[in-house]
Amino acid sequence: MAEADKEDMNKALFITVEGMDGSGKTTQFKLIEEYLVSRGRDVVAVRDPGGTRIGERIRNIILDPHLHEMDYITELMLCASSRAQLVRQIIKPALSEGKTVLCDRFIDSNIAYQGYGRDIGVDEIIRVNNLISENFNPDITFFFNLSPGEAVKRRKNQACDRMENEDMAFHEKVYAGYLKLAYDNPERIVNIDCTKDIESVFKDVSDVLDKKFKGEAV
Repeated sequence: MAEADKEDMNKALFITVEGMDGSGKTTQFKLIEEYLVSRGRDVVAVRDPGGTRIGERIRNIILDPHLHEMDYITELMLCASSRAQLVRQIIKPALSEGKTVLCDRFIDSNIAYQGYGRDIGVDEIIRVNNLISENFNPDITFFFNLSPGEAVKRRKNQACDRMENEDMAFHEKVYAGYLKLAYDNPERIVNIDCTKDIESVFKDVSDVLDKKFKGEAV
C-alpha cells in the first residue's frame, strides 16, 4: 500500500449524532458537517434509518404516522435492515477510502428507542446489530442532551412522525436509555448540554473536535 493510501486510512473517522427529536440535533449536524469540510475533510453525511435508496424507502415506512399498528419487532427489523444497507453500501466503503462519515443516528438510537422505549431489551438490540453491521461502532458520538419535556416544547406546531407521536412515557424511557448509554460509554459518547443557544452548543462540539484534530494541517 502506498504511503498516501495509508495516510488516508489513518484519517478515516466515523462520527454520529444522537438525541431526542427537538434537541437541535439536525441544526448541529449541519454545523458539524460545515466544520469538518472547513478542516479539509472529505465528508460523507448520511442518516439512519435512510441514507441509501433502499434505506430511504424503509425510513418512510418506519416513520409513517398512519402505520400505528406496526409491531415493535417489525420496527426493529426495519431499522436494522436500513442500517445493514447503509453500512455496506456507504459507510464502510467511505471509511476504507479515508473519508469522514457523519451519520444522523446509528445503533444508539435503536438501543434507546427500541431497547428502552419499546422494552425489547438492550441485549436483543445488540445481538441484532452485531448480525447486520458486524459489531461496527462510531469513533465519536455526540449526544445532544435535552429532556423530553423541553424537546416537545420545541416541536410545538410541527407535524409529527410515528415515533414523535408516541406518549411522554415512551419518550421518558428513550431519554433514560440515552443517559445510560452516555454514562456507560464516556470514552465514545460526548454529552452535550442543549439547553444553551445554538452557538454555545456548537462551541462545546467544536472544542471536542478541535482536540481530536489538534496538530492537523488545515
